[in-house]
Amino acid sequence: MEVFEKSDKRTHYCGTLSAANIGERVCVLGWCQRQRDLGSLIFIDLRDRTGIIQLAFDENTDKDIFRLAFNTRSEFVLCAKGVVRHRGEGAVNENLPTGEIEVAVDGFKVLSEAQTPPFPIVENSDTNSEIRLTHRYLDLRRPDMQRNIMARSEISNIARNYFRENGFIDIETPCLIKPSPEGARDYLVPSRVHPGCFYALPQSPQLYKQLLMYSGFDRYIQIARCFRDEDLRADRQPEFTQIDLEMSFADEDDIISVNEGFIKRLFDEFMHQPLEVPFKRMTWHEAMERFGSDKPDTRFALELCNISDEVRSCGFGVFANCVAAGGSVRGINVPGGAKMSRKEIDSLVEFVKTYGAKGLAWYKNAPEGASSSFAKFLTEDETAAVLKKLGCGAGDLALIVADKNKVVFDSLGALRCEVAKRLGMIDRSKFNFLWITEFPLFEYDEEEGRYYAMHHPFTMPMEEDMDKIDTDPGAVRARAYDIVLNGTEIGGGSIRIHTTERQKQMFHTLGIDDETANEKFGYLLEAFKYGVPPHGGLAFGLDRLVAELLGIDDIRDVIAFPKVQNASELMSKCPAPGDPKALEELCIKVDLHE
Repeated sequence: MEVFEKSDKRTHYCGTLSAANIGERVCVLGWCQRQRDLGSLIFIDLRDRTGIIQLAFDENTDKDIFRLAFNTRSEFVLCAKGVVRHRGEGAVNENLPTGEIEVAVDGFKVLSEAQTPPFPIVENSDTNSEIRLTHRYLDLRRPDMQRNIMARSEISNIARNYFRENGFIDIETPCLIKPSPEGARDYLVPSRVHPGCFYALPQSPQLYKQLLMYSGFDRYIQIARCFRDEDLRADRQPEFTQIDLEMSFADEDDIISVNEGFIKRLFDEFMHQPLEVPFKRMTWHEAMERFGSDKPDTRFALELCNISDEVRSCGFGVFANCVAAGGSVRGINVPGGAKMSRKEIDSLVEFVKTYGAKGLAWYKNAPEGASSSFAKFLTEDETAAVLKKLGCGAGDLALIVADKNKVVFDSLGALRCEVAKRLGMIDRSKFNFLWITEFPLFEYDEEEGRYYAMHHPFTMPMEEDMDKIDTDPGAVRARAYDIVLNGTEIGGGSIRIHTTERQKQMFHTLGIDDETANEKFGYLLEAFKYGVPPHGGLAFGLDRLVAELLGIDDIRDVIAFPKVQNASELMSKCPAPGDPKALEELCIKVDLHE
C-alpha cells in the first residue's frame, strides 16, 4: 500500500471519460470491480460512483506496476494514471458507456487492500437484506444503490431551488422539543440539566412552522428530519425526512397549486417527461366508496360496488344480518378473473382475513360452468341481481365482503390492489397523481370511547360543518388534503386553525380540557392573542416520493442508513444499553420487566 500524494489527485471520474478524452493523460481513483489476467495482458475494471473505466496493462507497462496489477483483487482502492486510448476493433464493450476506451496505465498505486466482500458489489443484488444492511457501507457501493442516493440528493436540490424561486424561506426548526400528547409515540430524550424532564424528538415541525407564520415569515420551507415511535412497514421508518412547507394568507387552492408546480418541476428536470397539471381531486367519501381507501391506486379499475340493497332481504344470513346490523356488503368484479384457480381464490380469502374480514364470498363465472361460495344460499333472481350490479359477466370473478364498513373498506381496498398485482393489471409506466380532500376531521376510537383528530388537532373544519362540532363530530369535514401517487400517500396537509376560540373548541372535542391544553400548548394559545394570519401547509414524505419516482417498493433502498422492522440498525447494532455513568447523570434507573 502506498501513500496518497498531492500528485495523485483525480482529474476525471471514471464514468465521465469518453472518446473525446482519447490522447489525454488522466488520473482516476476508485475500487477494483474485477481483475482479468490474460498472461501478457491484465485488465482491471475501476469503479467509482459515476461508472467503470477499463485499465490496461501490457508488455509496455513497467514490471513493478504489472506485478501490482497482477496482485490486485476485488475492492482494492486504486490510483491509476495513464493515457486514454481506443480499445481497438473487436474489443469495444457496447454494454458499457465507457466501453469504447481504456486507460493505458503507466502510474499505479494500491491505496488500500480489501478482503473478499461477503457479497458481490453488483447491480440488483439478490443477497439477503440482513447481510446487505449489516454491511451497509458495502451495499452502498453497488451502482444501483448509489444511483438511488444520488437521485434523492437531486430531488432535494430541485425542491430547494423551486421553493426558493417561489418566495419560500428555508428555516430550521428545533429537534429537541416539548413532548406532545397527540399522534404517534414520541422518542424521548432525557435532560441532564433538568433531572426528570424530557425533550421529544419532533414527529414533524408542525407547531414551529405555524409559529413562523405568526412571526411574519409567510412562506417557509425545510427539508426536515422527523421521528415517530411507531410500528414499521415497507414505507415507514422511525426517522424520516419531510419536504415541509407552510404558507400564510393562503387557502387550499393556493397550497395545492404551488405543490403541483413543484411536482411538475420534478418531472421536467428529474424524470424528463411531461406531466399534466392540475391533478384530479376526489373527496375522501368518494375515494372510500369507489376504492375502499383514502390513497387509491387509480392505474386500474376494480372499483367497489355496494350490493347491500340487493341482499338485505335475501336468505343468506351472512349478507342480510350484516346489512341489518348497520354494516354493508360490497364487492369488486375482476374481468377475466375466472381463470384463477380455487387455490388462488382460497389464498385471497386468507388475505382479506388479515384486514379483519371474517371471510370472502366469491362467484366464478367460468366458461365451463359457474361456481360460487354463496349462490346456493340465494335465489336465482337474487344471484342475478347481485351479478348484474357487480357487472360480472362471462369469464369474470366477483369477490364480496360483508362486515362493518371499516372492515369492508380496508379489506376490499387492499384486495383490489393485490388482485391487480397478481393478474398484471398495473401499468408501471403510469404516474397517476390524485388529491384527496374533505377528510373527516375526527375519528372515533371505540376502545377509548372518544374522538381523536384524523390528521392533527390544529386542522380547520370546513365552514359549512362548524355547527356540527359539538353535536355531531363524526360528520365534520376537515380542510385537509393528501396527495397520492399510484396508491401511496406522498404528502399531506391542511388549513390550520388560527383563532383561540376555534382551537379551544377543537381541544374540548378531543377531550383536552383547558388546564391540559395550557400545560401542553400554552405557548401556542398565548401566541393567538397577538394576531395570527390564516395559514396552511403541506409536507411531502421525501423517502416515499423518491421511492415512487424510482419505482422502488422498499424505502430502505433510498435511505443511506435505514432501520429494520424492529427499529434497529444492523450495522452499528443500535439501539444499545446506556452507559451506567451516563444513566446516573441523567437520573435514569432502568427496570426491565420480563
